[in-house]
Amino acid sequence: MSQQTVLVVDDERDIRELLTITLGRMDLAVHAVGTVSEARRALAERSFDLCFTDMRLPDGTGHEVVELIAAQYPDTPVAMITAYGNVDAAVSALKAGAFDFVSKPVDIQMLRRLVRTALKLAEERRSGAAAAGRAGDRLVGDSPAMQQVRATIAKLARNQAPVYIAGESGVGKELVARLIHEQGPRSAGPFVPVNCGAIPSELMESEFFGHRKGSFTGAHADKEGLFQAAHGGTLFLDEVAELPLHMQVKLLRAIQEKAVRPIGAREEVPVDVRILSATHKNLAGLVEQGQFRQDLFYRINVIELRVPPLRERRGDVPLLAEHILRQLAAKSGGAVGRLTAEAKQALDDYDFPGNVRELENILERAMAMCEGDTITPADLMLPQRAPRQPAAAPFAAGPAPAAAEAPASPGSVPLDDYISNLERSAIIKALEESRYNKTAAARKLGITFRALRYKLKKLGID
Repeated sequence: MSQQTVLVVDDERDIRELLTITLGRMDLAVHAVGTVSEARRALAERSFDLCFTDMRLPDGTGHEVVELIAAQYPDTPVAMITAYGNVDAAVSALKAGAFDFVSKPVDIQMLRRLVRTALKLAEERRSGAAAAGRAGDRLVGDSPAMQQVRATIAKLARNQAPVYIAGESGVGKELVARLIHEQGPRSAGPFVPVNCGAIPSELMESEFFGHRKGSFTGAHADKEGLFQAAHGGTLFLDEVAELPLHMQVKLLRAIQEKAVRPIGAREEVPVDVRILSATHKNLAGLVEQGQFRQDLFYRINVIELRVPPLRERRGDVPLLAEHILRQLAAKSGGAVGRLTAEAKQALDDYDFPGNVRELENILERAMAMCEGDTITPADLMLPQRAPRQPAAAPFAAGPAPAAAEAPASPGSVPLDDYISNLERSAIIKALEESRYNKTAAARKLGITFRALRYKLKKLGID
């Protein structure tokens, strides 16, 4: 196997020598140049497995090198070398197509981790092992909107830029985050999802950064935080808008410095994680209202990926329904449910304010209610006339009230059953939105934890 080669573009001799020595010890061949024109000639003459370029060069900028490689040599990952603390330049480089960035003075250990990750990505691109097609089996839908989402996922998986996934509740933001992770060079590392709204404020710092034994009452042993758990992989911050302001400050520092300080520790611990985040709220609007820090918003929102609501891709509903029914059958060991023509029409007429998650709930309930394996409109228990929502709105305040999943009217079933169905739908939805954190679900429902536990037992919800 031929030796892998790295192109270094920097007009500072010290930096060129440092990178040449460091990369040489990793058994890599280094070709170092000092200008944009020399970089153009080198790229035209031979192929490289990786490129490092400084931001400022005598005859141009590193952005020109990044854009050139992204356009003409897309199989070569490129990392920008920036001045310490120059976050704007780093973000701009990532948007232009850079894989990652390195700050001066160069941290050798961080550089080595970046090189290993980048070379793995280059190998996957050239061998076709970056399984861009895997999304097809899990991200169901052939609509133009979903084809665009899949194409964007494949593109975002190739770099390390922070991605902000926008979309209403229930559209599948976590699935999108998982696919970005699985199709990228960090796929062998951990994927750590965290619901920021489900962690009590007083425990957030310990949960995110960890703590040392004896650092506070109840700290009986060292504990690693979510950042350490995601080391070498991806940290997915779901419902990031729920973070209190004091944690936003600490999170921003951890992302910028690529290091965390556990509670009670004297020194910071370096962490190598990719940050993906999501919320169903309008994060830019929260910035304007002063409820979310602008600097953190720009740091996590380097690239935004919007996942469309189900009402904007109605043609995908039949495919999704078939996929969900097959999954339910596989889980239960029973026959695959079959929708009547009338049931299909009822689904087509419905706006799905709860999106794919609501469709899953509707079909799971319908399979429990139907006779045999045939699902009728009555089994779906949809409102008789669901008002259509405007398709242009990119955000919604949240999922529709639980009554949207209730029977059409109390007269169609006994009153006790009708009320129980209302309660069951509301509780299941709150649990799912809270990732089955019962304390958070009770808070959403406006009841005590003890009351929620009683209702779970009463309604037979496991």
